[in-house]
Amino acid sequence: MQEERLNKRQVKGMLKQVLNLTLIQHTIRTATPLILAALGGLLTEHAGMLNIGMEGMILLGSFFGVLGSYYFGSSLAGVVLAGLVGLVVGLIFAIFVIDLKSDEFIVGIAINIFAGGLTVFLLRSIFGVKGAFSSPDIIPLPRLNFPGISSIPFLNVILNNHSIFVYLSWIFVALIYIYLYKTPYGIWLRASGEYPEALETAGVSPKKMKYIGSIVCGILCGFAGSHLSLGYLTLFTENMSANRGFVALAAIIFGTANPIKTFAAALMFGFFDALGIRLQVVGVPSQFTQMIPYVATIVALFILTKRQLAKKKRDREGAA
Repeated sequence: MQEERLNKRQVKGMLKQVLNLTLIQHTIRTATPLILAALGGLLTEHAGMLNIGMEGMILLGSFFGVLGSYYFGSSLAGVVLAGLVGLVVGLIFAIFVIDLKSDEFIVGIAINIFAGGLTVFLLRSIFGVKGAFSSPDIIPLPRLNFPGISSIPFLNVILNNHSIFVYLSWIFVALIYIYLYKTPYGIWLRASGEYPEALETAGVSPKKMKYIGSIVCGILCGFAGSHLSLGYLTLFTENMSANRGFVALAAIIFGTANPIKTFAAALMFGFFDALGIRLQVVGVPSQFTQMIPYVATIVALFILTKRQLAKKKRDREGAA
């Protein structure tokens, strides 16, 4: 009995270490790059392009964010450089897919491979290191604190002491929702993917709207990368994006490319990522915990696919 009580106490102690306010705080931080990348990816999705090159865009944003911060002594310079690189890669994606009629999957894979090789090469040639680069000269993104909620412990832990991109990502969700569904420009963007001929008949260039979607996607992925290397951590490691681009793509699919639903899906995947990190605190092997967000992604997509198939079956039965 005494051993059983001790075991129960140990389990309760482990749960308190994992399931606490810090888990929510980590969820918000880990979900932020997913939210930013997914918001960009849903724009290209609405424009009729599935961008699997987001993984490479995030990785390039991470590296150039550190590069700009280190050489210019400013986190803002790092963010601007990451955004510019994302813009260029988004433009390249658009040129190949829209103008050159290349397969979007092949272009996306090529971007991912190119980003992985380029960042490894630049890491060794510029900084002279392998694997990772960290330095006190890398200026991290400032963490914001709101005095009004500092006296409320619950809100203080959850909402304070985050990088600016955490709060910006929430604003971007609202802005992109308004843009897509409440403005003519958003209607044009969606029409460029669904009804390009009708849009062209109305005097609006579908090609132009697709370019806008791809470029904004690249910029947001660059921001996601700079948050990883300057806001979440203050360093760069090889393959730092760690498949976040693909998880963001899963969030887009799970959220049906709706900004609010995609935001919720990204938070869910961020929660499982944070849960994996917290489980390491209580001694769960990292090899297991690192699997959690990807297993959760697969399960979520399986459930979504099953629901969609069931809905199609009901529609067919209703039509019959």
